[in-house]
Amino acid sequence: MTPVISTLRTAAPTAVTPTPAPTPSPSATNTESAVEDTIKAAADAGSSFWEWFTGWPLQILIILAIGIVVLVLLRRVIAHVAERIATGAGTTTTETSPAWRRYLQRTPFVEDAIAMANPLASQRRAQRARTVGSVLRSTANIFIGTIMALMILQALGQPVGPLVASAGVVGVALGFGAQSLVKDFISGVLLLVEDQFGVGDVVDLGSGATGTVEEVQLRVTQVRAFDGTLWYVRNGEILRAGNMTQQWSRAVAEVRVPLEADVDTVRVALGRAADDVQADPELSPLLLEAPSVRGVDAVNDITMSFTLHAQTRPGDQWEVSRELRRRAQEELRAAGVLVPSADAEPAVLEQETEA
Repeated sequence: MTPVISTLRTAAPTAVTPTPAPTPSPSATNTESAVEDTIKAAADAGSSFWEWFTGWPLQILIILAIGIVVLVLLRRVIAHVAERIATGAGTTTTETSPAWRRYLQRTPFVEDAIAMANPLASQRRAQRARTVGSVLRSTANIFIGTIMALMILQALGQPVGPLVASAGVVGVALGFGAQSLVKDFISGVLLLVEDQFGVGDVVDLGSGATGTVEEVQLRVTQVRAFDGTLWYVRNGEILRAGNMTQQWSRAVAEVRVPLEADVDTVRVALGRAADDVQADPELSPLLLEAPSVRGVDAVNDITMSFTLHAQTRPGDQWEVSRELRRRAQEELRAAGVLVPSADAEPAVLEQETEA
């Protein structure tokens, strides 16, 4: 073995010195620290926001969401029911439908059939149903809105008790100051609910307000008189209401004849006039009963009064009355009871004011 190789084998291995790691610069350390601080601040802010949001803001959002959903559903239900009542739409039933649904589709009663004969019944029902529906929707808005406002104030930590007490005091004060207005509104609601009259009805509301109802509002009722006058009647001032066109009407024709006329002859002539009206194809659909003669109703120094009457459909009594008077005069002239003469007292039929 050569001396060189021997020397290499016997020589001790030299230690390998590791390469020193690079020392981080001050700028990199500051950047990492800033990032960590930013992340921590963001986490703290998110935690603080979530803690704040789950307090009164979330409660208010829940109150608003639930209140709006309830209000929308309530308004839709009110509008749907009111429209179904107004249009007269019913549910479709079959033999397999429940008994309660078939009962709702039963045949109308006699009074319902009489009311259905009125050509204005559908219009009045629709007007009343839609008006009541509008009132109920407005009431729902106020009721739900008030509850939502009180709950929001309570969520904000505001005392609700003193506010309600003060609102009660203000309400009492307003009630005393506007009690006539409140009375008009309440009376208007009752008029619509009770169906005392509706659009198209001929009514007498007292104090000269007689005519056809053109509009029924919560505060006032508009009545058009026969001469064209439009009366505005406050609902709270209506002490009585005479409806001349609800369910059925009665045609009344008063006829005056000379005092010396034979009563039996007059009754026979008037009976023929009543039969002619009943046999008229244009007038018979307007009648609910056959016209009849009531007899002598009044006697004065020169005339006797007879009355013809007939039950008619609502609003048709004036047309039937006019025809009864005309035919009564023709029959009385044909019977010789009425003789045209310049000196004779004309058998003028007492005119009724048609509203």
